[in-house]
Amino acid sequence: QVQLVESGGGLVQAGGSLRLSCAASGRIFSINSMGWYRQAPGKQRELVATITSGGSTNYVDSVKGRFTISRDNAKNTVYLQMNSLKPEDTAVYYCNADIVLIAMGVIPRNYWGQGTQVTVSS
Repeated sequence: QVQLVESGGGLVQAGGSLRLSCAASGRIFSINSMGWYRQAPGKQRELVATITSGGSTNYVDSVKGRFTISRDNAKNTVYLQMNSLKPEDTAVYYCNADIVLIAMGVIPRNYWGQGTQVTVSS
């Protein structure tokens, strides 16, 4: 019923930048919070940043001042601009969203994207 499709990952040198995108499609009535998580090899998945439908943002301390989350509600898309990348940012980045479906009540359901690899070389 809903798909989250990420794009924009890749290989970049330390200090470089990447911009991730995640587009939601399907029987969407509305999208509440959207966010990005990441999982490095051998580590648990961690929250990177979230953004509410009203634009309020939250970041993990390790990315504050370097990453910026934004969204285009008309396109059902969330972005993550990543600057000053460090080797420790290397991970699979996952998009996450709380989505209310058309004709399925008012309780949002949580969805994940398939992930996109970000590799930062030193």
